[in-house]
Amino acid sequence: MTAANSKSSTILIIDDDDEIRYSLGRVLSSGDYQINEAASGEEGVAAVKKGPFPDLIFLDIRMGGMSGIETLQHIRSTNPKQLVVLMTAFGTAQTAIEAMKFGAFDYIMKPFDPAKVLSLAETALQANREMKAVGDYKPTINSEDYKEGIVGSSAPMQEVFKIIGQVTASDVTVMITGESGTGKELVARSIWKHSHRSSKPFIAVNCAAIPDNLIESELFGHEKGSFTGATGQRIGKFELCDGGTIFLDEIGDMALATQTKILRVLQQGEIQRVGGTETIKVDVRIIAATNKNLEEMVPAKEFREDLYYRLNVVRIKMPPLRERADDIPQIIDFCLQNLVKSRKTRVSKVSPEAIDVLTRYRWHGNVRELENVIYRSAVIAQGDAILPKDLPSEIRSAVGTISPFEASPAMDSAAPILAGSEPATETGGGAPATMSVAGALDYLHTALAADEEPILSRLEREMVTRVLAALDGNQAKAAERLGMTRTTLRKRIDAFGLKDDPVS
Repeated sequence: MTAANSKSSTILIIDDDDEIRYSLGRVLSSGDYQINEAASGEEGVAAVKKGPFPDLIFLDIRMGGMSGIETLQHIRSTNPKQLVVLMTAFGTAQTAIEAMKFGAFDYIMKPFDPAKVLSLAETALQANREMKAVGDYKPTINSEDYKEGIVGSSAPMQEVFKIIGQVTASDVTVMITGESGTGKELVARSIWKHSHRSSKPFIAVNCAAIPDNLIESELFGHEKGSFTGATGQRIGKFELCDGGTIFLDEIGDMALATQTKILRVLQQGEIQRVGGTETIKVDVRIIAATNKNLEEMVPAKEFREDLYYRLNVVRIKMPPLRERADDIPQIIDFCLQNLVKSRKTRVSKVSPEAIDVLTRYRWHGNVRELENVIYRSAVIAQGDAILPKDLPSEIRSAVGTISPFEASPAMDSAAPILAGSEPATETGGGAPATMSVAGALDYLHTALAADEEPILSRLEREMVTRVLAALDGNQAKAAERLGMTRTTLRKRIDAFGLKDDPVS
């Protein structure tokens, strides 16, 4: 085992090939890291157990004695948070799958590209610093207080809770409106749970998911032989829900003919099975929900006016998540606690940087989208905390929070050219000074979308103009930077009507 002088971060290289250890150590030493070496898996495991834990480990997969995967498992059992990058000369699917399955941060192929090695090391070490910064985790909520799944303490949600409390003591019909994913069914279940009907059934029906020719049978049942395929009598949802509460989700998608029969239930408390003549009395409370604008559908004759007024006795409007961003940390906490309890993940923390990203995102899919992102990120995370790097890149790009160590060097050098003489900043309303390629393209597309000139033509003209300006009109250097010949560049200068007095 060898060690260099103490530096900012420690990296342990475990490989039974002396030349690999030497060459990789030389590359990493240029990054001002303390480099330690182990010539076998057994020696590496012993070094980790002896401590202190290295900030990062580069580990070869194929070694004599203990294999890389076995070494990785021993290391992770000693320190579950240890970041390990596996090295291999065999980039098979099995290698990649096993590397990530057993908790590797990433893996790289031999022979090494020094720039990629240094970039990966800095990415991993940044992740290590962020995980250490998370510290001891203290849940912001007690999930037992939110058994109904409605989480939030913001002013908009407090108004929702008040109305729920007000309508539970009666059988008044309730209309819940709001965008998809805001939790309309959770509100309906909460009303039922706190009502005097809580001992009776609660049945949810998604009206948009059932074809028009089947929804009446689904809701009201049918008699044997009433239509092709009706081989026996069927009891519908209203009969099954007698004495309880039925939740008609996406009622704006219900056919007009079925709306008429729903109105009859509300007015007379009775139904008829499809193909039947018997009138059946039912005592069912109806709670409806929609993400459509029924007020616009009524004059367009797409929704019955009389049914609209019978359903819209009390309205609960669910706020979109972007209007209650203060609730996002609590929702994240709730999601993670549930995932841990169901043993779907061991990740129980979110770094402050990741929470900042999630809080600033617009969440067009609302709470449902946030839940999916947390689940996905918890699965991807290598440690016990979700870091910004674990979040989907489209979310990080959308809020302009790609970290500097993740940005492309080419984008870094081009940033002043893209933004003018002074790089734009978030506070100034322009593009973030540090941005991924995907984020930059998103920003440019938005900025140029309203321009009448074709986007590619406008972008090419701007890039040629700014590169020439940045290089003091030197066409040779500009052509090289733009990746085109000088002849092609001159043609672009003529086509764009640029002043033809550059330095040659």
